[in-house]
Amino acid sequence: MTDPYLALQVLMMPKDANGLPPVPGGPPSTYQLTIFGGVLLSYIDQAGAIGATREVTRACGVAPSVVTVAINRVEFKQPVFVGDVVRFLTRVVKMGRTSITMQVHVEAERATQVLRVTEAELVYVGIDLTTPDRRPKPLLPEGDRPSS
Repeated sequence: MTDPYLALQVLMMPKDANGLPPVPGGPPSTYQLTIFGGVLLSYIDQAGAIGATREVTRACGVAPSVVTVAINRVEFKQPVFVGDVVRFLTRVVKMGRTSITMQVHVEAERATQVLRVTEAELVYVGIDLTTPDRRPKPLLPEGDRPSS
């Protein structure tokens, strides 16, 4: 298995938070400060694609065009809050002829702590951008496929 690659690092902002209304007359709720899961999913998908492109490019020297074909698993372990610096680390699980499976670990840096907050596994396929129907395209030339 490859070493983890820091594909993205993002500061979570108020625009990324769940939109729960405040309690009238009360202090701001912790729930208002939590990050919407869809925001994290978007970053997870971006990080996985960045990591996949990097790994294929390193293997054959040519940057592929990849698209997401599946999100096999996502596990939200802990909440992410506004103000957290969130890191998206990727690692290859498996590389095939036209697809690559990536693992994405999400860490939140909060004050002096680094917390593992989310894990996911995604599959990307190589596509040919010159065809109108975006047909699958091998990620690596025949015979260059690494063993996984």
